[in-house]
Amino acid sequence: MGKTIINRKQFAIYMIATFGLAWILEIIASIYSNNGNQLAFSVIIMIAMFMPFLGVLIARIPLKGMGWVPHLKGRIKYVFFALWVPALLSIFGGVLFFAFFPDAFDSEFLILRGILEETGELQQLEAQGLTMPMYLLITTIQAVTYAPFVSMFVTLGEEVGWRGALYPYLKEKLGVTKGRIVGGAIWGFWHWPVMIFAGYEYGKEYIGAPVLGPIVFCICTVMMGILFDYLYEKTETIWLPSLMHGATNAFTIFAYLSKPEYADKAILGPAYIGIISMIPLIVMAVIICVKRKRN
Repeated sequence: MGKTIINRKQFAIYMIATFGLAWILEIIASIYSNNGNQLAFSVIIMIAMFMPFLGVLIARIPLKGMGWVPHLKGRIKYVFFALWVPALLSIFGGVLFFAFFPDAFDSEFLILRGILEETGELQQLEAQGLTMPMYLLITTIQAVTYAPFVSMFVTLGEEVGWRGALYPYLKEKLGVTKGRIVGGAIWGFWHWPVMIFAGYEYGKEYIGAPVLGPIVFCICTVMMGILFDYLYEKTETIWLPSLMHGATNAFTIFAYLSKPEYADKAILGPAYIGIISMIPLIVMAVIICVKRKRN
C-alpha cells in the first residue's frame, strides 16, 4: 500500500471541509427528524457520510496509494474477519447486557413490530406467515452475508477520509496507537450534531442525555477505529475497512430487542454502542494495541 502524503495545510482544509459540510447536513437532517420525516433524515445522513471523501477531494489529498485494487491472495481470511467480527462482538455485547438486565429482553419484539408496522412491512410478513423470530433469523443471515457488501459503497465515503487520509496523517505525527485514538475521537466528534439534536444512536431518553451519549460514542469509535485500521494495514485496501464498517452498520438487531420501558438504558446497551455492550469490542481493541507494542 502506497503512503498517502498529507501536509498540514491539506489536513486543515480537509478537517474544515469534512466537518463544515457534514455538520450543516446533520443539522438539516435533525430538523427533518424532529418533524417526523425519517425518510428525509435517512437520505441526508447517507449523503453526509460522503463528506469525508469530498473533504479529501477538496483538500487535494491524493487518492493513489489508498489501495483501490484489492490484492487478497493469502488474505482472504480478512474478508471473513470484516464480515463476521462485528456480528460476533455485537452478539457477545448484547448477551452481556441482558445478563445484567434479564428483564429488559423483549420476547414480544414490541419496538421491532412498531417499526415494521409504520413501514407497512409487518402486514407483508404476516401475510407470508413469517414470525418475528423467523424475520430476525433472515435479517441476521443477511447482515453477515450480502448486506455489508451493499453498505460498503456508502461507508466508503467515510473510510476514504478516515482510514485513507486522517489516520495515516495522525499516525505519522503521533505514532500508531495515539494516532488511532485521536482519529477515533475525531470520528466520533463528527457525529455530535445529529446525536445531540436528533437523538441519533441513543435516542433522547437515555441516562445522562444529551451529554453522555456523544462521549460514550467517541469511546466506541476509538475502539472501532482500531479494528478498522488494523484491517486496513493487514489488507492494504480501502475496501476491507469499508466492508467491516458496512457489516457493523448492518448488524443492528440488538438495538430492537430491549423493552420500550428500558429506553433510558440505551446508553448501556444492548446495541454494541452501549457502555456494557461495547466491552467485548474494547477487549479486542486493547489486544490489538498490546500485540502491536510487543511486535
